[in-house]
Amino acid sequence: MENIYYPSHDGVTTIHACLWLPEGEIKGVVQIIHGMAEYAERYAPFAEYLAENGFAVCADDHLGHGQSVRGADDLGYFNKRRDTNIIIRDIRALQLAVKKQVGNVPSFILGHSMGSFFCRKYISQYGGDFNGAVIMGSGFKSMAILNAALFFVGLDALFCGWRHRSKFIKKLAFGSYNKKFSPARTENDWLSESSENVDKYEADALCGFDFTNNGYSVLFRIIKQACSRETINAVPKNLPVFFVAGANDPVGDYGKGVQKAYDKFIKAGIEEVDITLYENGRHEILNDTCSEKVKEDILAFITAHM
Repeated sequence: MENIYYPSHDGVTTIHACLWLPEGEIKGVVQIIHGMAEYAERYAPFAEYLAENGFAVCADDHLGHGQSVRGADDLGYFNKRRDTNIIIRDIRALQLAVKKQVGNVPSFILGHSMGSFFCRKYISQYGGDFNGAVIMGSGFKSMAILNAALFFVGLDALFCGWRHRSKFIKKLAFGSYNKKFSPARTENDWLSESSENVDKYEADALCGFDFTNNGYSVLFRIIKQACSRETINAVPKNLPVFFVAGANDPVGDYGKGVQKAYDKFIKAGIEEVDITLYENGRHEILNDTCSEKVKEDILAFITAHM
């Protein structure tokens, strides 16, 4: 794995990214957009699997995540303007840098969880650059719910500041996620059927941290943008899209939210949209008991669209 560093479009932060290269010929490149309260290097096993099959893989640590922070206080804080486009532009900078290094090869993009919503926004702007997109651990939320969430975040920030880590907002966003798995062993049981993965996540200081009000504002804004008719209609009609999620993932409303997003893409006239829900899989399907099947299915999708 190679480390890459480049200036963020926030004007103050240095972004850290990872690049995995295959030993031989580079067949293509896969760019990963990671999720909330995690970081790029967590995707190393999957990236190494793709590299063994001839693909270069890159992923950045978003602002407020991983090594793209100036200190622990910045974890879960994106940028002063709460601007989703800054994260989009940082993702774009990595894409262009890696393309310059590996050359003009087939390109794919994969976004997980929060990253899935950034990915959906990203392909509405740059989808013509890719041979296919994998939307993982995603879902669909109504504008009314998202506007209400943004209202409460703004209200909390008014009294407590944008760097405040609100227990109320956290409960609003994630309070119901463990209900299906009661009695839960930890507050993160909803992430994986694999207790080993849950324990690793909980032991990692760069995972599971509480978001600031700033972070939640950006999170809810990017979900709102990704679920908008305007964004979905802007995705290139000839871009193959593959939705993958755990059937027991609360982020995707146990499959119903993923199906709704899939239906919206079909309605928008996107010519090739596929969906797979993994039985018993929860949120982090690349780290769950179904991970081998997930990796194989994603590689098959990529290979079929070279």
